[in-house]
Amino acid sequence: MGHPDIIYSLVADIGGTNTRVALAEGRRIVDSTIRRYRNAEFPGLESVLRRYIDDEGGVDPIAACVAVAGPVRDGRATMTNLNWTIDRDTLIRATRAETVAILNDLQAQGHALGHLDPANIRTILPGPEGNSNAAKLVIGVGTGFNAAPVFDLDYGRIVTPSESGHANLPIRNEMELRLCQFVSTAHGFPAVEDVLSGRGLERVYAFLGQEMNDPRECSAKDIMESCANGTDQRASEAARLFTRILGTVCGNLSLIQLPFGGVYLVGGVARAFAPHLTDFGFGDAFRDKGRFAGFMSNFAVNVIEDDYAALTGSAAHLVSLAADANH
Repeated sequence: MGHPDIIYSLVADIGGTNTRVALAEGRRIVDSTIRRYRNAEFPGLESVLRRYIDDEGGVDPIAACVAVAGPVRDGRATMTNLNWTIDRDTLIRATRAETVAILNDLQAQGHALGHLDPANIRTILPGPEGNSNAAKLVIGVGTGFNAAPVFDLDYGRIVTPSESGHANLPIRNEMELRLCQFVSTAHGFPAVEDVLSGRGLERVYAFLGQEMNDPRECSAKDIMESCANGTDQRASEAARLFTRILGTVCGNLSLIQLPFGGVYLVGGVARAFAPHLTDFGFGDAFRDKGRFAGFMSNFAVNVIEDDYAALTGSAAHLVSLAADANH
């Protein structure tokens, strides 16, 4: 790289399959430094970060932050689908950075709000202009499901972690009860994530096949493609049912957190569904809260279509940590 005069921080987004790493200058991700590594090819995070530092010519970052798809507690992350040790010591050893941080990937998405290009934010349900410090809510729909509220306080932003995807799936009618019984796993009654995720969409499709005595399977990717080009009626029906349940769950989370600053959907499935949410009845399901239906119009709903938002959020978090340290 050969930029000894510029101070970079290192940021990484560790998913179940790939890890993306980049350098950041303040809150700005340096696009030319974004690299992607396949987790299966590495024994752990340390080897990925060391490889990255070599690939970037031995860069020496001042700070490092990683966003992880899994719960983080006491500076240590447990990944749902990967047996890597991810803790502060590993990060310090791998990067030799003075400041290190570990975030849940949804927390990183929350820290990115306000620092993303507005061109990458698609409005699904408009809402009133919120006070810029109003609470916001990030909801991730992808390989899994999760949500994180975002609070802007006088002394900085707090994004609290949650594991909302593992709460029980809400059901409102006989058909959804049959879906729950169909999806019921070895663990019993399905969690939100068992339906509202990529593999959940595949289960919804399979369920509709059972309902019609015409079972067949379809991958999430093919279901979304069929929705876009209208080739498979069942794919559209599966997407509609998925969208209605998504609207219900997002409405529930909004009543719990009161995000007057807006709801932001993130993740691969959310991005794939973005063009169809309105047609498939997301708004009606979101507002279907009895006498609180009118109140639901307080919450704008948007989809973030920026694949690197978690990297931006990790960089923004490091900037705020540096500001705290200087006070």
